[in-house]
Amino acid sequence: MKKRTVSGKVNYYNMAGGFWGITDQSGKQWLPINMPEQLKMENRKVKVKIKEVEGDSIFMWGTMVKIISFETLSP
Repeated sequence: MKKRTVSGKVNYYNMAGGFWGITDQSGKQWLPINMPEQLKMENRKVKVKIKEVEGDSIFMWGTMVKIISFETLSP
């Protein structure tokens, strides 16, 4: 699986029971399977190191990833 670092914004999506996702600066959507509590804040700017994971999601939104490490960025 691919590993990469992305910068973007965290948002909560109220679909299919609700979930947190990250949209990067190019508009690509990432669906973390292990979103840290510290990142669960609307429009929080983050830089995350992620690894893509195999599988299907009920949310049908974004690419499923596991967060390896993260940092929050100043607005």
